[in-house]
Amino acid sequence: MPELFVGPDGRPRCHWCGGAPEFLPYHDTEWGFPQSGDRPLFEKLCLEGFQSGLSWRTILAKRENFRRAFHEFDIDRVASFTPADIERLLQDSGIVRHRGKIQAVVHNARCAQQMVRTEGSLAAFFRRFVPQTRADAAHGASTSPESVALSRELKKRGWKFVGPTTVYAFMQAMGMVNDHASGCYVRALADAAQRGKAVRP
Repeated sequence: MPELFVGPDGRPRCHWCGGAPEFLPYHDTEWGFPQSGDRPLFEKLCLEGFQSGLSWRTILAKRENFRRAFHEFDIDRVASFTPADIERLLQDSGIVRHRGKIQAVVHNARCAQQMVRTEGSLAAFFRRFVPQTRADAAHGASTSPESVALSRELKKRGWKFVGPTTVYAFMQAMGMVNDHASGCYVRALADAAQRGKAVRP
């Protein structure tokens, strides 16, 4: 598979963003850039969990529906969901209607509340797993030692749907690693943002 995709503006990008029109703005403005605040970190980890067994295109197309269904992924509001809320969401055709994944979001929101109490913020916790070096990952890698360690720690704290592959995709998207291809014009932009602070509180 070719490493680069040349966009309509003539600039080279990671090959995967040529797979669908909606990938281009996501790649150029979000993927690999550090995010600020616990809400976007919680949202992305939840969406990566929903992606398990599916394509990211499916999740990206439904992202606004997910945000509506889960109150913009407000941790405290989601943590207060009841069994009736879960049954309601199972009837929502705008999202992925998978009982285990929906239940995991609610469960993980409660785990996130506990983490905020003990760590100060989700960002403070995740920052501990940012690689100390910026060595390039092998393209096509689906895990890393850091994602394995982060997955293990999250599971230890009770989180669900946080396997090493899911966690690595989260780390890529949230700018904890820079996996933009060499030659992708966004790589330098993401690197500059990451050097400012890998995960901002």
